[in-house]
Amino acid sequence: MTDWREEFRSGLANLVDRAVVSGARQADVFQAAVEEIKRLRVADDRDPDPADDASEAEVEEPANDCPAAQS
Repeated sequence: MTDWREEFRSGLANLVDRAVVSGARQADVFQAAVEEIKRLRVADDRDPDPADDASEAEVEEPANDCPAAQS
């Protein structure tokens, strides 16, 4: 079984490499990654499982009152 940390590390390194090859400075990419992780932590503190919000909402059926539907 592969350790998730190794997969994460590899994916992150690939993301940084792609950004640098596209012209970004490596220091800027690192700073953006740190800021994004902070943003994710704040979002998780506010709503640890946002997927639950969508499933709890009542789904409304669309109105079927257009003239073509009344024939």
